[in-house]
Amino acid sequence: MARRFWKVGTTSGNNGCPTLYTEPGSDTYVVQGDPVTDPAELAQLDLADGEAAVTVPRELLANFGPKEPVHAPQTISFDEFDGMFTTLKYSAWRLETRRRYAWDEQQDTYHRFLEHGRVDWDLDDPWCQERREQAALGKAFQRVRILDEPPTEGQRYLLDNARRNSAVGETIRVLARSKADELHLPREDFWLFDARVVALLHFDQDDEMTGVELITDPVEVLRYAQAREAAWHHAVPYDQAPGNLPM
Repeated sequence: MARRFWKVGTTSGNNGCPTLYTEPGSDTYVVQGDPVTDPAELAQLDLADGEAAVTVPRELLANFGPKEPVHAPQTISFDEFDGMFTTLKYSAWRLETRRRYAWDEQQDTYHRFLEHGRVDWDLDDPWCQERREQAALGKAFQRVRILDEPPTEGQRYLLDNARRNSAVGETIRVLARSKADELHLPREDFWLFDARVVALLHFDQDDEMTGVELITDPVEVLRYAQAREAAWHHAVPYDQAPGNLPM
């Protein structure tokens, strides 16, 4: 069944363009404007297959668009989240804040680490191959891992895992939790992609990752980018931990 739209407002004279419509009972808007067709202009836009862009004057949105901001969490599937690591253009940066990750403890490598204190990592598994390929394209993958003093069992496992990360092109640094608290860093895990979108990772009380929320509001993204700058500046290479952790 075709959707029905209500006209919200227009700045046109008599040709109907540009105009803003809404779908009754929803927060969906339809924008009517002049289509963007120039290939050079379209190349500057992050359009997915089937998407289109139009141009409208600022006054259309200023006069008839919604006036109050609404926080509507934008969640994505784990498959969509995984895809972001190949569609990014420049960089992916992560802050890891947790004392343990349930997913890690389910891996055979975790139990080998507990038994031997070290893991012989398989650097040719699918994850390593993909990360190595993306890094070879010049994309930067960086992480700062927060460590307790002394590090927890799970954090020591990730210190060993950093050898694997580094072997496939990632750069890993670590930071003492006391220093992270002093810097007022976020206490949630997140990825920052291309310095323009944040993937906030949600966990339950059992340390299982339950979902991924995208943050695209420039003001909020800036807050996470500032946290990245502070964390990266004060953190040290992982192979200097824990004796040389900045306190």
